[in-house]
Amino acid sequence: MASTPQQQQQQQTRAAQKAADAAERRERLKRALPATVELLQSRQADRIDDNDIEAYVGLNWLEWHGGGLRLTITGRNVCAQSASTALA
Repeated sequence: MASTPQQQQQQQTRAAQKAADAAERRERLKRALPATVELLQSRQADRIDDNDIEAYVGLNWLEWHGGGLRLTITGRNVCAQSASTALA
């Protein structure tokens, strides 16, 4: 059965909202990454929200290694971009 123009519009609106939510979450995680790295370096990973850890791993910014978390090359690049943006 074909969808009506109204249904198509609703689907597009939902898809656009989902994309906007994902972009907002990614930006929040990007801003929080330097503080997250500090927590990892000071061995306080338990203070990082589990959902954020999952998101960072999903973005390939952090990875599990030997039972612990570590910053990936991608994560290092994101931190470097954040630092250069903050200086500008």
